[in-house]
Amino acid sequence: MMITYEWRGDFENTAVNALHAEGFDHRVLDIDWSAQVQRHSLGWVCARRGSDLVGFVNVAWDGGVHAFILDTVVRGDLRRSGIGASLVAAAVQGARAAQCEWLHVDFDDHLPAFYFDACGFKPTNAGLIAL
Repeated sequence: MMITYEWRGDFENTAVNALHAEGFDHRVLDIDWSAQVQRHSLGWVCARRGSDLVGFVNVAWDGGVHAFILDTVVRGDLRRSGIGASLVAAAVQGARAAQCEWLHVDFDDHLPAFYFDACGFKPTNAGLIAL
């Protein structure tokens, strides 16, 4: 079945919570993703196979020219099939359409090939303070 991608697509909180729990290896939480992304995000991308949510990425922003990729996640049995890269490509397109000039991402140590090779990000210096 074909995968479809939708910028600012409708979703159920339970579906994103389940996908997030599987993707980031934690228990299923009860987060109101819909309210969160409506309030804080430039947009988000939903990947669907039929009516099933199989991927999600959040695009936060500073209200100006900087956008930030957060929480890229694909259902476990569909990883390494191009869905993640397509999610990020749709996020790039959405951020560009909103006239953002920069799209930032940070990621875990095992993901540079995904973000640099598959998605086209370039390495840059960055800093982080653990709070």
